[in-house]
Amino acid sequence: MADSQPPVKPPGRSLGLEGLVPHGGIEGVDESTWLDVIHKMDEVYSQLVHDEIQLEQKNIELEQSQQFIFSVLSAMSDVLLVCDEHGCIEETNAALCELVGRSDADLRGTSFFDLLADATSAERARAVLSRSKPARGGEAIELNLTGPQRQAVPVDANCTPRVGVNGRRVGTVFVGRPTAEIKRAYHELRAAHDSLKLAQQQLLHSEKMASLGRLVAGVAHELNNPISFVLGNVHALARYSERLRQYLAAIHAGQGAEALNALRTTLRIEHALGDLPSLIEGTLEGAQRTADIVGGLKRFSAMDPEARTPIDLNEVIERAIHWVRKGTRADFKMHWRSGSPCIVNGSAGQLQQVLMNLLQNGVDATSGLHAQQPQLWLTVERDEAQVRVRLRDNGPGILPEHMLRLFDPFFTTKPVGKGTGLGLSISYGIVEQHGGRLTASNPSEGGAEFLVELPLASA
Repeated sequence: MADSQPPVKPPGRSLGLEGLVPHGGIEGVDESTWLDVIHKMDEVYSQLVHDEIQLEQKNIELEQSQQFIFSVLSAMSDVLLVCDEHGCIEETNAALCELVGRSDADLRGTSFFDLLADATSAERARAVLSRSKPARGGEAIELNLTGPQRQAVPVDANCTPRVGVNGRRVGTVFVGRPTAEIKRAYHELRAAHDSLKLAQQQLLHSEKMASLGRLVAGVAHELNNPISFVLGNVHALARYSERLRQYLAAIHAGQGAEALNALRTTLRIEHALGDLPSLIEGTLEGAQRTADIVGGLKRFSAMDPEARTPIDLNEVIERAIHWVRKGTRADFKMHWRSGSPCIVNGSAGQLQQVLMNLLQNGVDATSGLHAQQPQLWLTVERDEAQVRVRLRDNGPGILPEHMLRLFDPFFTTKPVGKGTGLGLSISYGIVEQHGGRLTASNPSEGGAEFLVELPLASA
């Protein structure tokens, strides 16, 4: 083998073992066999180096994953607690540690039940941990944890089972949110809602009284007629009662028939007796008319209950027209004809206020007309599901820039002191509460038109 060429070094990283080949050789093993052995050892070593590099890379990725999970757990605002099947704490997050005032190292390995503030919470947690077949999506329970000052901290927790590789339950994950702040915010929101509701009722009542104030003159005239009628009848009845008292006194005194007949003629007893039924009937009628007027005013001005009752919309329209007409110009003309009953579920007083507001707006819109007669058309249409009330005037109509703000609170085009800007806004809200809709438009015939759509009671 003295004349043979030196061996070729195999590619890749070498172990440097070529010099280990025995110079004398071994019987039955030539030099090429030794080179093959050295080459295989070199390949194994290279594979070991490659595997070590891969292992280091995996360790780096594992550390990054652990750091990512830790950062997520630390950033969670909800509290997180992981325990084994016996309730021993295995993992927590920063939110839980801050809530109970203890560190993660202090909590690990301790019993979850040590964190609970009362027996009821412990019983609920024990029931969750003892479930043999818990729901995969978990279940929600309310727990009271022990805070830093040993106070009870209410937590709304979702308990989800943690399952191992073999499908067996190995623990439970508790994810919760402290509810004390939520409950406090809810109570504040409830109080604000009640205050807002009260303010809305006060605004509604104020707008009612403002509308009622515009009708005081007409109401006074309306009441004056029956009261004057009743007063005149009462004076006549007083005179007749005095005559009858004198005649009865003569009868009780035992006067003769001739004297009684003369007194009867002098006192006009026959005339008084014939006039009494009509006087009594007229007095009752006047008193009833007065009672009806006062009752209508009370229904309109009183705060309506939230209960809805079946009402005929035609009757509501009639009452609204009756009151608004008292304060209109003598030449103002309303076109309205009552039709078949339109029964809707609602508050008669509130719907009357809506119609009075819309009618009064029509009256105000036509108040500046001089060349033509101010008019308002009111029609009622109905189908199987709803009723539509249209109110159209022959005024100047609604300006385009005002159309989008028409139902905004406190928006008004009237001069200062002439309007509150709440009438249409409140009317819009009332119609909406009744399940309907209030819209406005400028029809082709001219003027402005308001459309009230309400569901029929039968629908």
